[in-house]
Amino acid sequence: MSARKPYRLAAWVLGAVMVVVGLILVVGGAWLIVLRGSGYYLLAGLGLLASGGLLIRRHPAALPLYALVLLATLAWSLWEVGLDWWQLVPRVALPCVLGILLLLPWWRRPLASPLGSGALALAVGLTIGVAVVAQFTAPGIIEGRLDPERRAQVINEAQVAGENWPAYGGTNAGTHYSSLDQITPENVGRLQEAWRLRTGDIATSTSPPEMTNENTPLKVGGNLFLCTSHSRVMAVAPETGDVRWTFDPELSRMGADDFSGWAHMTCRGIAYYDVSDYADMAGSGVATEDGAAVGDEGPVVPRVPSISQTDVMCPRRLFVPTADARLIALDAQSGERCPGFGIDGEVDLTRNIGDFAPGGYYTTSPPVVTEHLVIVGGHVTDNGSTDEPSGVVRAYDVGTGALVWNWDSGNPEATTPIAPEATYTRNSPNVWAPFSVDERLGLVYLPTGNATPDQYGADRDENDETYGAALVALDLATGEVRWRRQFVHHDLWDMDTPAQPVLLDLQTPDGMLSAVIQPTKQGSLYVLDRRTGEPIVPIEEVKAPSGAVEGDFTAATQPRSTLNLLPPPLTGSDMWGASPIDQMLCRIQFHSLDYRGQYTPPSLKGSLAYPGNVGVFNWSGVAVDPARQAMFTSPNYLAFVSRLIPRDGEGNPASSASEQGVRPNHGAPYAVELRPFLSILGLPCQAPPWGQVAGIDLGSHEVVWRHRNGTTRDSMPFDLPIPLAVGVPALGGPITTAGGVSFLSGTLDQYLRAYDLTGGRELWKARLPAGGQATPMTYRGADGRQYVVVTAGGHGTFGSRMGDYVVAYALP
Repeated sequence: MSARKPYRLAAWVLGAVMVVVGLILVVGGAWLIVLRGSGYYLLAGLGLLASGGLLIRRHPAALPLYALVLLATLAWSLWEVGLDWWQLVPRVALPCVLGILLLLPWWRRPLASPLGSGALALAVGLTIGVAVVAQFTAPGIIEGRLDPERRAQVINEAQVAGENWPAYGGTNAGTHYSSLDQITPENVGRLQEAWRLRTGDIATSTSPPEMTNENTPLKVGGNLFLCTSHSRVMAVAPETGDVRWTFDPELSRMGADDFSGWAHMTCRGIAYYDVSDYADMAGSGVATEDGAAVGDEGPVVPRVPSISQTDVMCPRRLFVPTADARLIALDAQSGERCPGFGIDGEVDLTRNIGDFAPGGYYTTSPPVVTEHLVIVGGHVTDNGSTDEPSGVVRAYDVGTGALVWNWDSGNPEATTPIAPEATYTRNSPNVWAPFSVDERLGLVYLPTGNATPDQYGADRDENDETYGAALVALDLATGEVRWRRQFVHHDLWDMDTPAQPVLLDLQTPDGMLSAVIQPTKQGSLYVLDRRTGEPIVPIEEVKAPSGAVEGDFTAATQPRSTLNLLPPPLTGSDMWGASPIDQMLCRIQFHSLDYRGQYTPPSLKGSLAYPGNVGVFNWSGVAVDPARQAMFTSPNYLAFVSRLIPRDGEGNPASSASEQGVRPNHGAPYAVELRPFLSILGLPCQAPPWGQVAGIDLGSHEVVWRHRNGTTRDSMPFDLPIPLAVGVPALGGPITTAGGVSFLSGTLDQYLRAYDLTGGRELWKARLPAGGQATPMTYRGADGRQYVVVTAGGHGTFGSRMGDYVVAYALP
């Protein structure tokens, strides 16, 4: 009798666990039914209650009853998600493990039920078998190949970086493409670390919550140039990483005690100018009757009249945007300030801006430099108030720093330099992402943001509505608007245009077209004629949900490109979790929120935005191969929740220093709470993949291949022996090369990866010492080797490991 006692105790304990879990599922399942969700959880909970109670009583019916529960769970799972392994297994894994436990002697022996044991063994075996079969299926994955032999008839050299990488996007065309071909799919597996540098710029307790290391270095001649979060600049030897000089702008705290209350601390890049690059451009083109010129791309506007000669002491210079809103010109050889630029080598970007909170206005993305101009935009803190600084874009003389023109979207026709005592339009849509320039057409392309707050727009004026969430082409000489194309009407979702426009000469059956491709948060890739803004790939106006909060409104339709990586709308069956319990709670969340597809307006009870405001594409953009007319992309898929909080006249809820959490929206009738759509375990509530890589044929406008990208390593509370290859978000852009290899480092797991551009296969990866939330770059060193360099410094709110590393790789 005493020998049987441990078995009885074990059966009692396991039965009690089943009863508790069953009660949770019954209560949650009943709630879910009230919300018009799935009835499975209530029924499964009742089954667990019954089988657990029978197990406590040591009744032989416990095993066959639980076998029925397991088989019903398997059938329900197959009905909801089919053989999608990543959705199927979380539904059946824990019920199957529980079935296996019940088959062990400790729990089975007191029941003395051979028939029940056989039924349960059959159910467990069938569940395991289906899970094994599901491993060999890949729903949502596209296995195709780009044509490796396809080549454009003519390649515009302005769209191609070579042995140098002189601009943020490789060139001012923003293609993120290099003509280097030493690294190929055949030898990329031999890449090894060539050097590693630590900048010394690390996050501390006084850093902003969103301190980031998003820098893409530049390489020109014998130097590699990089910036750090605190706007420090370093010149290093491209072959060894040895530091040649450093420059510290000694940031002002702008009246704050430290930087911890700032929303951001970011330097994505700096800009390079060399007067000799333009020595052979004077007089190019053929004169026409109206004084314009004709080049390969049609009429070309006259060149900007020379405002000044670049300081002969600084013929090669770097333009550095700082986190305290200055633009500094440095001698690229020495790191010293260029004395002829502004005052002591710098221009004060706070001039004519008006008041703002410390850190609430500065340039996070690199300026763009042309023959005579350096052009800058500005970041403005989202959802702080309705009285934020202007979104003005300003063009300065590259030599003297004199203001040449200003384009304020709140006063778009007044491009003549503003009067010294005047202030730019407060709260007008800004341009925080990188620009692109076609100097031959005389156009600069601006991806615009929105007037804040993002989730309430009743107080926006006509210019806000016209120029928000758009691509605007300005005359390079005057700053006047040539054309604009809006991508979101009356944006209430923070779907500002986030990435550098890509300028590409697109080969079509009708010949070469001058195209600009704009990636967007909502997943559309808009392909426009860069001369006129007219669509090359069709844009459809799709019906959008109505029902904005009182006082606001929604647009009846929204523009969607037929070339897009938009995910299908979410349903209850898309809810995901590590166990049935957190999956059920995600379903309860989902059915409690307002969600009627993309562009569901923000609401008082909370609305689901999918894709969320991190976007399918963000500042990291895309990479385009002009020769193969192909695009490499890394789309993200994360849902976000926004909830409007009415003001009661007695202040606001406590707000977050980050741009997530509760944001005050001073001056608006509603504050807003913003958060990712996560489970109680901190995992996304919607099923993976949350990040992919995809290859697009730009000739056919077709997504040719599409794969999951990245693993759960570095984003789980504990390390698994084998990280799960679910596909994780990436915040960091791709590059691609003439060798047919593309590189990406931005995933939540700390790797730099190489991919075959033709079919998307992962060819190689290297473990990074910190998060790689930056865009890599590539160049040829003086030793003849092709290097790939990436900043690995992490991202404060993305959740990756912080650091201060720059790492270079090359073939042996």
